[in-house]
Parts: sequence; C-alpha cells; structure tokens
Amino acid sequence: MGSQDEHTDGTGRRALLGAAMFGAGGAVLGLSGTARAATAGSAGHGGGLKSLPVPTIIGHRGASGYRPEHTFGSYQLALDLGADIVEAGDLVPTRDGHLVCRHEPEIGGTTDVAEHKEFADRKRTKVLDGVSTTGWFTEDFTLAELKTLRAIERIPANRPHNTLYNGRWEIPTFEEVLKWQDEQTRRRGKQVWIYPETKHPTYFRGLGLGLEERVAKLLHKHGKARRNSPVILQSFEPTSIQRLNKLVDNPLVVLLSAANTRPFDFVATGDPRTVADLITPKGLREIAGYAQGIGPTLDLVITKKADGSLDKETTLVADAHKVGLILHPYTMRNENPFLPAEYRKGTDADAYGDAFGAFKRYFATGIDGVFTDNADTGVLARQDFVNG
Repeated sequence: MGSQDEHTDGTGRRALLGAAMFGAGGAVLGLSGTARAATAGSAGHGGGLKSLPVPTIIGHRGASGYRPEHTFGSYQLALDLGADIVEAGDLVPTRDGHLVCRHEPEIGGTTDVAEHKEFADRKRTKVLDGVSTTGWFTEDFTLAELKTLRAIERIPANRPHNTLYNGRWEIPTFEEVLKWQDEQTRRRGKQVWIYPETKHPTYFRGLGLGLEERVAKLLHKHGKARRNSPVILQSFEPTSIQRLNKLVDNPLVVLLSAANTRPFDFVATGDPRTVADLITPKGLREIAGYAQGIGPTLDLVITKKADGSLDKETTLVADAHKVGLILHPYTMRNENPFLPAEYRKGTDADAYGDAFGAFKRYFATGIDGVFTDNADTGVLARQDFVNG
C-alpha cells in the first residue's frame, strides 16, 4: 500500500455480511470441513473475488505489525495469522528491469543499504512524484546487487520488537512471490491470494521502466492473468489500472488517498480532478468501467475531527456498492498513533489501543474488507462482528 498511508441500514448490512461470511468463509463460523467445502466453492479457480470471506482481511505488506514489511517472513506470518489475502507486494523495478517488493523505490528506510560502503556513491536526491527525496533507489541497482541487501524495520519507534528481525530476510522479487504463492497454496491446501500494487507508475514509465507490461508478462507466464486468478492488482494512479485492464483480466482496484489530493498521473497530464471528484457517484461510475473495487483511506469512509477522533460516516460505501464496486480501505494498525483518538490507550507510540473497537466501527459501515498490519487482530474482530 502506498506512501499515501498517512487505507442500507445497520441491521440489513449486518445480515448481508453474515450471509456472505457464511457462504464464503464458513471456517470462521466453525463449520465442519464438509460444510465448508460445500459453501466455499473453488476459491481462485471458479469463485474469484466472490470466493473470499467478507469482510476480507488483507495482510498489509504481510504481517508488518510483527515483522519487517515486504519480506517472506512477513508474508508467511500473515498467512499463519489467518489473512485471506497477502499484499505481496508493492512493486518497483531494478535497473535491469526486474520487479521487486519494496514499499518505495527509496530503500534507505527499509534495507541495510546505508551500511554497505560499496553502495555509498549510489545515494541520490531525486524528484519522486513532485517531492524531493534523498536516498538509495531500486532503479539504480541491479537485481544481483539488491539481493546482497537485507530488510530492516521501517518504523522502529512504533515497532521496536520488529528490529529483532533486522537483517534476516532479503528483498523478494515478484516472480519469487508468484512461485511462493503456488507453493503455499499446495502446502496449506487452500488458495492463497496476493494483492500487488504498481508503485509510482508515471515516474517509472518516464525512466523507461514501465511497470504494467512487466507485471502482465509475469502474470501471463505463471497463468495468473485471468478474471478468477487469485491476484488482485491495485494502484494509486487510475491510468495504471486502465493500462492493466487492457493487458490482463485480473480483478483491479483503484487506491484513493485523502480527498484533497490528486493522483500523480493526473498531475503529470494536467487533469485537474482530485480524489474528491473520483468518489462522487459520477467518478465512481467511471472507475467501475475499468475496475472492480476501490481502496480508499479509512478517512474517506468515516471522516475525522480536528482532534483525530471519528466524526461522520460518509456515503462512500453505499455509493460504491451502488455501481458494483467493492471497498477495501487502508490501513488498520494496533498501535496508538494509527488509531482514531477515542480508541487510543495512553500515549506510548508502540503501545496497543482498542483496535477491536476500531475494527468493529469500520466493519459496521459495510466495507468489504480492510488492509491491516495485524491480520490476527482483524480475523478475531471479524469473528466478533459476524457472530455478534
């Protein structure tokens, strides 16, 4: 999920969610294996998006509440904790055209590159989507060079425990992720889903490193470019999703940052529209013409007051559902600073607040799923919600 991170009446909606949950994810309701098999359909083969439990729990960059993000350690743990989908990964290219999984092309904050003296001269200042950014960038390294680096925790102040795992895992390639997905599906006896994102596609296209064609080529190579393939593709740039729509048949999702922001492809082409325009009924109808869902920041679902507490529920869920779009907002995290003010407990930056209370409030809006750094918390919160 992007750097933009900081993603009917109640009774009727609850009943609807309960029915969907029973149909797609009987395991959560404690059904027998036979009943589960009868209701679940063939996830990832015949069922596509409809085969997923609702609300869907999406492991944001894996289980990044517990392990350094975008590593196989993080992805693996997300599955172990019960995530329905793993966001593997945010895709950025290397100098020699390979796709790797990093939150951003700048890797100073997520790898040990600064400790590698041999790469000291690769440090650069670049303008990334209009913002001057200093550090080390994936597009200045070959894949072989990147493979000598190791991942570190991105937000150690909030997650000091995760620093225990610094240096343990390398940077995964997208192709390795696709093979891992197959291996995990076999091992676990159930379809594993992934949710990759094209990062800064306009920026990389300008460097001659177009992302969409590379993503499509790998998906076709691995037989995962179909409508029911267990791979959902997402981007903050609508034109990237439109481009992917012509190259693959996968489910597609447009990510939406704060209402007053403009997707960078709009900035680059002089399109004056903001996210606020995209979430009008007209904007949503247009998105529904080439995508199956939206990934709004949670603040577009329930606005916040100046003090950081929740304010008003918007019409976004109802408006999106009206045109057939699913909603997978981002990002639920357990730590205080990331929770709405009324769900915080104390002021410690690494302490957990009342995450269950926050999950419940967001689920009640009728969202179809949520990105979370803590898949286990999300799974338990869903259980409470569906059975509540």
